[in-house]
Formats: sequence, structure tokens, C-alpha cells
Amino acid sequence: MYRQTVVIEELDPKGAVRGFYREVREVIFTPEGKRIEQLRGKPFSSLHRLILTEEDFRDIREVQPLLLTEDKLWLYEFKLRGEEEIDGRSCHVLMIRPRQILEGQRLFEGLLWVEKETYATIRMAGQAVPQIHSKRRENLFPHFTTVRGLIDGVHWFPILTHGDDTLEFSTGGQRIRLRIEYADYKRFTAESEVKYEGR
Repeated sequence: MYRQTVVIEELDPKGAVRGFYREVREVIFTPEGKRIEQLRGKPFSSLHRLILTEEDFRDIREVQPLLLTEDKLWLYEFKLRGEEEIDGRSCHVLMIRPRQILEGQRLFEGLLWVEKETYATIRMAGQAVPQIHSKRRENLFPHFTTVRGLIDGVHWFPILTHGDDTLEFSTGGQRIRLRIEYADYKRFTAESEVKYEGR
């Protein structure tokens, strides 16, 4: 389980914050892999131009902290772009993009930094796809970077997602800043006791 704090800021043309959205959630994964979320307090929004959609919340949940498990690997194609050192760790830099995008899917496109020694992804930079353009609807998504940290000496988990991008709507550009903090990682345990009372 961990705590996820999301802040999305809407900036005016001079770069001042015009409005923002903030929420805090506790996220729990059961041993069966089921995700359970509990809001901590009430989300706050003073956004003026931006409307957060179902796709935005799916991206926050699934794309920005992307975990590439075996069942997701087939969705993507990978290409080696080179090598780079990140925080003193030698990494392969991989370009990743969806093989195809089916209706309703939200996927990632961008770069992964994968540590050579452990094959752990320690950083990713790109955006959620597809962008949605239609006559009735424009739903655009920012570029972002997600940084992972070594939480328990073995596993790498997201610790920060951040982005600062201008979304080019048909009505004009809108600059936004995104920050998601992932904190207080701990192994979730539930204790139960079964009592049998004989007759």
C-alpha cells in the first residue's frame, strides 16, 4: 500500500497559477492483485479551463506509474536508443510505443531507463496515448517524467511523477503542471482470527 498525492495546476499566460486540483488517496493492492483506493479527505478543484476526465484519472492510476508486468509486455514494441547513466547507475535507454491501440485503451509512449544490472525501470519520460480529437471532444494529455526509487533495497517503485506542458486545444494553448507523489510504501497485511465454539 502507498499514499498518492495528485496536484494538477492550470497556469495563465504569464505562468501564474490560475486554478488547481488536489487529491490524496491511499492505494492498496490485495494478494490477488486487486486495487482498492480510499480518498483521504475531499478532492479540491478550482480549475477554470481544464476538465478532468475519466481518461485523466485512468492515466494517473495506470499510465503515469506504469508497471510493465508480463501480461502487458505484448502491448508494446521496444527499440534500444543507447546507454546513459542515471543517478550513478548504468542504464539502457529504450524507446517504447504501443503495437496498436484498441478503442478504450490508455497506453504509454516514450523512453524507459532500465538499469543494466537488475533490468529494473528506474525512470520513464513520455505521455499517455492516444490524444483524443473529435468534433465533439478534445482530450489532450501532457508529457511527464516518472522517477522510481529503491523502496526496500530490492524493488523499484514510483516516487514522483512531474510534468510541465502546454496542451494545444483548438481554442488555444493551456499550460499545465502535474505533480504526483507516491509515499509511505508498506506491505499491506490484514490479520484475522477464526474462533470455533463447540457445543
